Amino acid sequence: MTTKAINDAMLAEVHELGENSSEFVIRPLYYGYGNTLGNSLRRVLLSSIKGAAITSFSIEGTNHEFSTVPGIREDVVDIMLNLKTIRLKSHIDTPVEASLEIKGSEQHADKDGNKRVTASDIKLPADVELGNPNQVICHIDDPNFVLKMHFVIETGRGYLTIDESGKDRVHSDMIALDAVFTPVLRVRYKVENTRVGRDTNLQQLILTIDTDGTITPKDAFEEAAAILVNQYQALAGSTKVESAPVPGAETEEDNSGLLLPIEELGLSARTANALINNNIKNLSQLIGLTDAQLKDLKGFGAKALEEVQEKITEFRK
Repeated sequence: MTTKAINDAMLAEVHELGENSSEFVIRPLYYGYGNTLGNSLRRVLLSSIKGAAITSFSIEGTNHEFSTVPGIREDVVDIMLNLKTIRLKSHIDTPVEASLEIKGSEQHADKDGNKRVTASDIKLPADVELGNPNQVICHIDDPNFVLKMHFVIETGRGYLTIDESGKDRVHSDMIALDAVFTPVLRVRYKVENTRVGRDTNLQQLILTIDTDGTITPKDAFEEAAAILVNQYQALAGSTKVESAPVPGAETEEDNSGLLLPIEELGLSARTANALINNNIKNLSQLIGLTDAQLKDLKGFGAKALEEVQEKITEFRK
């Protein structure tokens, strides 16, 4: 089996569901590997993707988290909760500092007349990007009050408890925050049956990833896969094994017909173009799709489905 044949048989399709949400379809897989891969990728995506967060802060005029700030509607605990939801991306690994200084009269009032302070008011260094600028930090209810805050932003993976954050604080007089570094908000997966040629005992993995906007779902997916590869390579050491054949593949001679390009199958131009536009490039990929999946393809109608079914039946005779 050539490398090209392996690459053509194994697919990892990406479907964008929204600005920060994508669906990944991985197929074909040996039976049982759908859950093995799905669970591994999900755990790594939620725990090990690199991100940035505020780990400590200070407000001029306060020295602990149980204070109230005259001129601010929220108490310090409420402000802490708001700071933890600010999404950041840092391009350097070392801690960086940021600040905020704003007067109540400089802000736009909300419907209650309070001046809203948001994440966009933070003066960030050039190496740090903000993912949700509209996230509210607090409200100023005194037009003459000047809010001065200082922040420490760090990079990390997973979750940092407030005890760990407080122990390693850059400034000991600042209030520590527990930090959620992961930029991946949600991961869902499901496993379905699929087929390649005459082999029907195969699976496909459908993985849906939602991020906070500081990383694309595709980049998060590739980083998670790379982390798993590095871990397994470290465990394998110098041991080498012969690669297993691609699921559903036989010998190169037996499988050569599956690699026929869509353009050479004798389909009508309309049907062939619809398949190619949906990234279906050869007969192997076409046979691996169920009727329901074919119906879901963009620009693929009932007439095209009937034509494809006839062509697949003809190939299997």
